[in-house]
Amino acid sequence: MTAELPDPSASAAVLIGTSSYANLAHLPAVAANLADLGTALQDATVWGLPYAHTFTVTEPDNATALLDPVYTAGERATDTLFVYYCGHGLRDSESADLYLALTGSREGAGYTAVEYRHLRTAILASSARRKIVILDCCFSGRAARTLAGANALAAQAGIQGAYVLTASPKDHVALAPEGERHTAFTGELLHVLDQGVPEAPETLDLETLYRAVDARLGRKNRPRPQRSQENDVGRLPLVRNRARASRTAPAGPVIDAEVEAAMISSGLRLARLLRSVGRSRDALPVLRMILQSRTADADGDTVTVHLELAELLTESGQDRQAIEVLESAFQLTHKRFGPEALTVCRRLAELLQSAGNHSQACEVLRHALDTLERGGRPG
Repeated sequence: MTAELPDPSASAAVLIGTSSYANLAHLPAVAANLADLGTALQDATVWGLPYAHTFTVTEPDNATALLDPVYTAGERATDTLFVYYCGHGLRDSESADLYLALTGSREGAGYTAVEYRHLRTAILASSARRKIVILDCCFSGRAARTLAGANALAAQAGIQGAYVLTASPKDHVALAPEGERHTAFTGELLHVLDQGVPEAPETLDLETLYRAVDARLGRKNRPRPQRSQENDVGRLPLVRNRARASRTAPAGPVIDAEVEAAMISSGLRLARLLRSVGRSRDALPVLRMILQSRTADADGDTVTVHLELAELLTESGQDRQAIEVLESAFQLTHKRFGPEALTVCRRLAELLQSAGNHSQACEVLRHALDTLERGGRPG
């Protein structure tokens, strides 16, 4: 049964949450939701998602901060993309559109939040074969009245080819019961992930998770969740059933990814320690070893290794080799956007210009400017 689980090394999760607001009621339980859900997904006896494949976004104050990690995770995930949002859900005063609140959002002012359709677009951009969206949102007053009817929110939040699970309490009190660590919905989801479902098989699919969470909320007379799906995606196994499986049994093929992440992190720390005590020459082979032994999938830590190695080579007068290292990093980042991509472009352009390769330096800088003009999205 384990083989049917989604491959964690080919999957990614984005956990988004806002607990503090300038103009809306605070939701302090959100922080615990993000931390504990991330821990659950990374647990090798539940799913075993690598830490490096878990993107946690706390207190986003603009659309870029909320959406960019979804695009990044979507590019990495080929098996399963898991996106979770917890916070206030809003409706614009002039429409029935759904908005996800930011730290500075205001009730009835959709332009101060992120319209849900932009999150839908980011998720659809991923080539992951399975997409899972969980919205633990609250609605109040007029907004709640627009959600009358069974599965109203889930129907609006639906994404083609994805499984969407929504919690739609009518107010923030129902969302985050006083004195409890988690919001009502996420608390029950975490309980099912941790304890499992005794009467279910060794693996749990999304429909089984939904029914178990729904039953627990119903018994406590709390708002019931809704779901939307296509092509029976909810019938595919997602996690190990801890009520049936050994707690020491791994959930999936996570070993290689975890070892690689640990090697990169440890190697970087060792190289920096050597540099700090004046042993830069000894740091060079450590960084080269990391790059030679890693797998093909790029991540931010690997780009950091390239930058660190290029800096050391430049300090030792090996500019040609530094250019080669940065060109390799450029190939890893040219389809992505982020601070590390711009740093690679800047340093590579500086070295190319110093070496007299002015036309190549201009091309690199032109690429960086084009990416910024596109708003950070790859062409």
